[in-house]
Amino acid sequence: MTTGPEASTAWADFARELGHRLRRARDTAGLTQEKVVELAGISLYAYQQYERGAVMKAGAPTNPRLATILAICQVLDTPLNELLPDVPKLTTR
Repeated sequence: MTTGPEASTAWADFARELGHRLRRARDTAGLTQEKVVELAGISLYAYQQYERGAVMKAGAPTNPRLATILAICQVLDTPLNELLPDVPKLTTR
């Protein structure tokens, strides 16, 4: 079982909302998933997981790396602050 901030339900909600925003931005850009991954240099499977806000077996959502998110922003011509949802509280203090 995953522990830490990424195991919280707030983080799972964040991942789902990120997925919705990815889908909307991709639709607005008129791109297929295949074209996004080709231009961003990432795998189709990973991108599909991001758009779904998929949760791994350990219970934590799939976490894209910052470089991956930035590449996707460039492909979708979307500023990072428009793609990312409000960040949930992740610390314990």
